[in-house]
Amino acid sequence: MVYARGIVQLRTSPISAPTETIQGCSNLQVKNARWHAGTGRRRRIDLRGLSIWAALPPPVTSMTRRALRQSVLLSHRRNGITAPRKDPFSWVATPGADPPANSRPPRPVSGDDPIPAQSKTPMNLETLRQEWFGNVRRDLLAGLIVALALIPEAIAFSIIAGVDPKFGLYASFSIAVLVSITGGRPGMISAATAATAVLMVTLVRDHGIQYLLAATVLAGLIQIALGLLKLGNAMQFVSRSVITGFVNALAILIFMAQVPELVGVPWMTYVMVAAGLAIIYLFPRITTAVPSPLIAIVVLTAISLFFGMDLRVVGDMGELPSTLPFFLIPDIPLNVETLLIILPYSAGVAVVGLLESLMTAQIVDDLTDTGSNKNRECVGQGIANTVTGFLGGMAGCAMIGQSMINVKSGGRGRLSTFSAGIFLLFLIVVLGDWVAVIPMAALVAIMIMVSIGTFSWTSIRNLREHPRRSSAVMLATVITVVWTHNLAIGVFIGVMLSGVFFAWKVAQIFRVSSELSPDGRIRTYRVEGQIFFASTERFASAFDFKEAIETIVIDVSTAHIWDLSGVAALDRVVLKFRREGAEVEIQGLNEASATLVDKLAIHDKPDALDQLSAH
Repeated sequence: MVYARGIVQLRTSPISAPTETIQGCSNLQVKNARWHAGTGRRRRIDLRGLSIWAALPPPVTSMTRRALRQSVLLSHRRNGITAPRKDPFSWVATPGADPPANSRPPRPVSGDDPIPAQSKTPMNLETLRQEWFGNVRRDLLAGLIVALALIPEAIAFSIIAGVDPKFGLYASFSIAVLVSITGGRPGMISAATAATAVLMVTLVRDHGIQYLLAATVLAGLIQIALGLLKLGNAMQFVSRSVITGFVNALAILIFMAQVPELVGVPWMTYVMVAAGLAIIYLFPRITTAVPSPLIAIVVLTAISLFFGMDLRVVGDMGELPSTLPFFLIPDIPLNVETLLIILPYSAGVAVVGLLESLMTAQIVDDLTDTGSNKNRECVGQGIANTVTGFLGGMAGCAMIGQSMINVKSGGRGRLSTFSAGIFLLFLIVVLGDWVAVIPMAALVAIMIMVSIGTFSWTSIRNLREHPRRSSAVMLATVITVVWTHNLAIGVFIGVMLSGVFFAWKVAQIFRVSSELSPDGRIRTYRVEGQIFFASTERFASAFDFKEAIETIVIDVSTAHIWDLSGVAALDRVVLKFRREGAEVEIQGLNEASATLVDKLAIHDKPDALDQLSAH
């Protein structure tokens, strides 16, 4: 017997009974359910927008009980429901059977129960074990692949920022390890990124590397503050169209970033890239025990060394550091002038970094069908950047490309991110000479695979079927990001365009009807819909101000006034009727609208008619 909100999932043979009752939730039944086949023996069903974990019919083995218990605890964590201390699967439900007399039924799930936007379940040992050691082998292998792919990117981002490669490599190690511990999205990779590197170019050029480190520390502190202020909740205002556009633009940028490695190179480079792609896509048909990108790196490196090919290698990107990072305090004057210098850069890095991290977290949520704590992610990113600044690293954030590599290589838990950072440090400090000979063609093949897998091809196929406004938002986001190479600007444009379209749509759902009393002395206007800046023109044009009438009743019991524009529109309507000699009565204001009207309206003030033109 278990209880949670999620998807009904059973690890058993298909249920043929027409009705299944979830014990402890007798008010919820699955009647004539449509079962959707999943992988292996797993099946699922959606139940009226709710999800309930169903118990298994006997016989149940201890292994099955453990697997179900893990699923139940994970469901509790994802859906913000505090799991009982005892085994939540304390008895096995059989269709139509009653629970044992000594069992303790759970609180029934009702439609009035609040569903938290994010998981607030206290961290416990079971959750920690699942997040860290629930997928050890795949997490470690995925972490190794990510570490290999991080090296050339970290070096490239250091060059973008105008600093030595070690600053990007140390940052990637530090941020990955710290975010794996403090972040809110298991399996997401964070490291030094181009988005944050670009923002630091001017600071490094004008003031030097020490100011970069100080700005990184301050950016982290700003992110911690924003996380504590629950900025992560702002993700609910980002529409699906914006996220799709963000993903598609990122896929295009990832592919475009590989073009320099394919221009003006020996013809053998193209052969090696093609061979790498063939291994990546075909090797899983043989076995999935080892991620195919790792096989591609090993095979192409061996071929390159055996035949002595003259190819561009990782070592050509820059010198790898040979020492461990150490704690240092930025050597800068601690005064207001320094703060004014670094604050604009720190604020920009903090906002752009969080925006990219939250968007990436949402994408990983969708890919893995799991939830994450966005506010904790904000704090985790801040802690990572703050500590990284004291370890001699540049600022960073979540990396969609590396996160995609991690997920597609089987990485799911915090161990994958942690191991990526540890492997990265080990590779550059201990095995730097070996890593330096890895051909760039192998890493280019992996990144091309990531770009192909990242792009939402269904969004292109469904352009004609989806609403035109949604498609316009998606395309605007893609074009802006690709044109500016700035993810923050693209997402901002997408969100703003979504807001405009939403306001226009809501403004159309507006209606004003009128009724004249039998004696012809009173006309009642009934307003339905939302009165705000986008609907005020339609609201004002719905009234006949020239009608000779004694009393006007404006019934807004089915309407809501949202802003100053709505209050001003109501003022103008009331005052225009009074100027024509009619008495005006407003009825049905709800509490929120009444509060706004009492605070901002002027139509009941003595000099209201004089203020009409100015209001």
